[in-house]
Amino acid sequence: MDASDFSGHWIFSYISDVEFGQRKLPIKIVVQFSFHITFVNTEFNHDRLLRSQGGGAVDVGGIPDFLFEPIPDGLPPSDPDATQELQSLCLAVANDMLSPFLRLLAKLNDPSSGIPPVTSIISDGMMSFCIDAADKLGIPDVVFWTASACGLMGYRHYHVLVERGLTPLPDESYLTNGYLDAPIDWIPGLTNIRLRDLPSFLRTTDSGDVFFNFLGRSARRVAEGKAVIINTIDDLESSVLDALSAVLPPIYTIGPLNLLPRHFPESPQLKSLGTSLWKEDPGCIEWLSDRKEPGSVVFVNFGSITTMSNAQLIEFAWGLACSGYDFLWVIRGDLVKGEKAVLPPEFFEETEGRRFMARWCPQEEILEHPAVGLFLTHAGWNSMLEAFSAGVPIMCWPFFAEQTTNCRYACEEWGVGMEINNNVKREEVAAMVREMMAGKKGREMKKKAMEWKKIARKATEKGGSSIADFEALVKKNSHSLRRCDC
Repeated sequence: MDASDFSGHWIFSYISDVEFGQRKLPIKIVVQFSFHITFVNTEFNHDRLLRSQGGGAVDVGGIPDFLFEPIPDGLPPSDPDATQELQSLCLAVANDMLSPFLRLLAKLNDPSSGIPPVTSIISDGMMSFCIDAADKLGIPDVVFWTASACGLMGYRHYHVLVERGLTPLPDESYLTNGYLDAPIDWIPGLTNIRLRDLPSFLRTTDSGDVFFNFLGRSARRVAEGKAVIINTIDDLESSVLDALSAVLPPIYTIGPLNLLPRHFPESPQLKSLGTSLWKEDPGCIEWLSDRKEPGSVVFVNFGSITTMSNAQLIEFAWGLACSGYDFLWVIRGDLVKGEKAVLPPEFFEETEGRRFMARWCPQEEILEHPAVGLFLTHAGWNSMLEAFSAGVPIMCWPFFAEQTTNCRYACEEWGVGMEINNNVKREEVAAMVREMMAGKKGREMKKKAMEWKKIARKATEKGGSSIADFEALVKKNSHSLRRCDC
């Protein structure tokens, strides 16, 4: 494609690691495809990025046209090394982010800024205030849905669940009396789905539930964009993508995003740029590479915001210990909600020599290591796609949001996973690990996972569906989005 296709000043705004798609908290990116880039974090995340990656994280090798700027999120101070309180975060995104975002746009559009004026906004689907900002400036907004298409379709039908009287629940007994097992066969594109498999925020007794209303409204507003980008693969979610295409603007599927950059020219300066808000332990890879047999290690990571009780942590620990397999387990400092994670001394004695435990890790690199044979995960979308890309089967313990939908599809439609009950028990964990690592079902799932790996790699290679959609997105929108000579 011609370099002129990239001229203009685009703004990317997305939530990253907030497990409405496993991205990492409110982050806004301003991108000019003539390669002036301003990456705008919230002040909270900017500080976390500096602590985890060092000052070089915002220097980008001294490239003068790639800058970082922090803006306030309107939230009160909180633990600087833990995810902000999610309900407050949703309210802040809905009510407090438009004004500072507009001030940022005004600053960028000021002639004295020395950069071209903004021509388009690409916004995370959760940040629908960007659609309002684009309207005020008279420029297009392209919505980037970072989670699964099946999750998006579920959220878009939240209001229909209310109309049909399926939610809010009459009382909390409906969480356990079998009500959630009711089949849902009327949502276009979704197959073999029960009420419990739809994004979890429907499990509320409160019509004013913040998560239910925020996610439902955000998903419906996706239709207001000029186009929609989804981090998925055509072959993975074909039926739901067909259904969404009938009600949304043009859809571009460009996933898995973790594979896409491998097929574009590499920048030495950007290659060293880290984006993790947690400091990664390099010892993970060293441990995996130390005489570990292929497919012999269980990798455990529940993502960036999943929390559990210490009792649940102990059940997982003993399940892994009793499975007999080596394991690499990521335990964030805030994984156990409201208390410190404490494991019994007997667990450490039992697993001596066959475990590695870290606070954070380079997940994609670990999943691609030949020693890893199984991934125990919360079923966040980025984690799912990284597992598909590496050909690794998954054990799902969904925490919330569309993770329940992802889990159902992984187990029933895609053939790569098994689900652990929410009320986790060590015996179940141990038995499932052994089955997936060495049993008949495990061998079948490994074969299917390797098939999906080929599909994911093909989609992001030259001529593949994701590369084709990426190029079409740029070519079909660059000229219509441009409003300045850059």
